[in-house]
Order: sequence, then structure tokens, then C-alpha cells
Amino acid sequence: MSQDEPRDLALQSLYQAEITGDSSGIEDLTGRVGILVRGVLEHKEGLDNEIESASEHWSVARMPVIDRSILRLGLFELRHTPETPTAVVVSEAVRLAKTYSTERSGAFVNGVLASLARSARS
Repeated sequence: MSQDEPRDLALQSLYQAEITGDSSGIEDLTGRVGILVRGVLEHKEGLDNEIESASEHWSVARMPVIDRSILRLGLFELRHTPETPTAVVVSEAVRLAKTYSTERSGAFVNGVLASLARSARS
């Protein structure tokens, strides 16, 4: 997969905003990348609450920044892009975790998002 994929670019923007605390430039993002990034940032508090409720023994604050960003992105897609199949959202999130984080992160992201998908898409 290319790092030019919308999810990869969205993840990079979310990660950068998270570690620097600076979300300037977000308004300049266009297309699917812009929709995903602005959506995650707009709904961040609600997304974090849901993620925390589904991730046993892990507060969102304790999660690695990249994993937290991937989970936010995946949950936003589950909630707000019903045209994207659940399996695609989850498998893409796992791909992002394996690409940008660790192999263990892939399993963690899969477990949390699969749990969230049951309630998000019911």
C-alpha cells in the first residue's frame, strides 16, 4: 500500500497535530483526507470516550500516540462513513497499525475496533 492513500495521509496529519499540539494547516486538507482529519478532530472527545470504554485496562491517554490516532480514525469511519464496509475499516486500521506501529498494535487495534464496530454499526 502506498503512503499516499487517504487513510495514511490522514493518520500522518492527526499524528502530527497530536504530538505538536498544532492543528494549523488542517483546514487546507482536501478531499477524503480533509473529511477524515476534520471529522476526527471535531469528534475527538466522543471518540476517546468510546475507545476507552472498549479498551480493557487502557486509558486513551496511556495509549501510544499512533495507536490512539489509528483508533480515532477507524471509529470515526465506523460512525460517520456508513458506505465503507466495516471489514474494510477494521482491516485498514490494522494495516495502519502494522505499518506505522508494532505487530502487537495490529492485534490491539483489531480487538478494540471489532468491539466498537458491533455497537457502531448495529
